[in-house]
Amino acid sequence: MRISFRELAGMDILAGAESGRRVLARLVEHTGLEPKSPEPLFLDFVGIEVATASFLRESVLLFRDAVRNRRSNYYPVIANANELIAEELRLLCTSRGEVIMLCTLSSNGIVSDSRLAGELDPKQRITFDLVQDRGETDAAELMREHGEGEGVKQTAWNNRLASLAGLGLVIEISQGRAKRYKPVFER
Repeated sequence: MRISFRELAGMDILAGAESGRRVLARLVEHTGLEPKSPEPLFLDFVGIEVATASFLRESVLLFRDAVRNRRSNYYPVIANANELIAEELRLLCTSRGEVIMLCTLSSNGIVSDSRLAGELDPKQRITFDLVQDRGETDAAELMREHGEGEGVKQTAWNNRLASLAGLGLVIEISQGRAKRYKPVFER
């Protein structure tokens, strides 16, 4: 699914917390119907010149948290943010200890230049990179292949993977009590 922030907000400069909360309400309305399977939800910033930190905090980050807290099949991704907006997101996420995914999305839905705004802690970064490299994995596989020699238990891998899924950076697939994880974007 793709949501145009230009259409949603009706302007090309997005500023202020109050404006962000209004857009948040519209985002929630647009995502009332849950998809049957996990999918990226592209928050498309094409045509947006500027978005302030207060706007982004009250719209994008609160929306991402709400969607992920309800264990939605939506995985919010910022698409087509210009360099000013990407920098604002990087600073905002870094100052708050958060991370969100950005990408470029073509008009026909092709994803390129996927990247993170904010910084993962080193262990989360290793886990994120392993999921990206493997394509799909679970905590038991990661422990067997990367954790035994260093004394990293399966619980630690589970916690890292769940944390990344909570941020919307990897997709969680439930298989009964077991969970597998895959990248938001296939390579």
